[in-house]
Amino acid sequence: MGSRARPGGSETHVVAVDALMPGFSPRHVEDRAHAQRLAQTETPLPPILVHRDTMRVIDGMHRLRAARLNGRRHIEVTFFDGSEEDAFVRAVEENVAHGLPLSLADRKDAALRILAAYPQWSDRAIATRTGLAAKTVGALRDCSSGETPQSNTRLGSDGRVRPLSATEGRKRAAEAISELPETSLREIAKIAGVSLGTAHDVRARLRRGDAPVPAGRRGGGRRGQEPSRPTAGAGGRAVRAATARDNSALLRRLMRDPALRHTDPGRQLLRLLQGRSIAVEDWARLVDAVPAHCAEAVAEIARRCAASWAEFARELERRRVAERDPATE
Repeated sequence: MGSRARPGGSETHVVAVDALMPGFSPRHVEDRAHAQRLAQTETPLPPILVHRDTMRVIDGMHRLRAARLNGRRHIEVTFFDGSEEDAFVRAVEENVAHGLPLSLADRKDAALRILAAYPQWSDRAIATRTGLAAKTVGALRDCSSGETPQSNTRLGSDGRVRPLSATEGRKRAAEAISELPETSLREIAKIAGVSLGTAHDVRARLRRGDAPVPAGRRGGGRRGQEPSRPTAGAGGRAVRAATARDNSALLRRLMRDPALRHTDPGRQLLRLLQGRSIAVEDWARLVDAVPAHCAEAVAEIARRCAASWAEFARELERRRVAERDPATE
């Protein structure tokens, strides 16, 4: 197998035809007539594109068949280095950009395969690669949502990661600020996939003791969609999961606060907060562990603990109000 540099700068290699295999083409059906036309042309054909690790053709199956029709034993190739998923995306891009056009069915199937491999990519990013409209990709995503892994972010065609909803972005920003208090807001914005202004607002809200998400925005739907109302069942579990994440972020921030860590009462409080918290994912396991004859007693203790913590919270709130306005004493 020899190699030489092309005028454009990419290195080509001469490879035995029998060493190459099909594999990454987004076409369902090979056009034999097109291959015959290529075999009859006297103009030199460009090198085909091959995945180096597997020796499977990414772009150029018709050129490869033309070489075989002409009895050639070797063909010029350019190698592609990357994963098989990336190789398929490259195959789609190459076939959309030039040569024999892909059918609409080929492009839709390619979009579905890319959605399965890269669910975090935006509809527009996938549309650009497949030659489809972004709304067509969105419809394909909705139809395949049961089989396609879902992501809370989308990677746009400009390379920027954006959250599907402002709510999720703000929650991620709050977690990042709590876990990385010394990190700049610009880095927090990158980590959470939000704007610098949003990161600044989230930090200001946390410093005031407010929730990172304004009260009017606490739905969890996609941008441009009405937030769904919390309901019993799956919706209620989603709300509890979001609350648990917020509590975990707040607790991590408290545990780093020297005003609590460096006093005995403060450390005792942190231990109580840690020990009395139940992660939402543990609920089902713990409920199942309670025998039927103990359920009433456990529930009563849980209610009393909840009432004690509620009174503790009210006392803290009364003290906060009194310190803000001594005249209320």
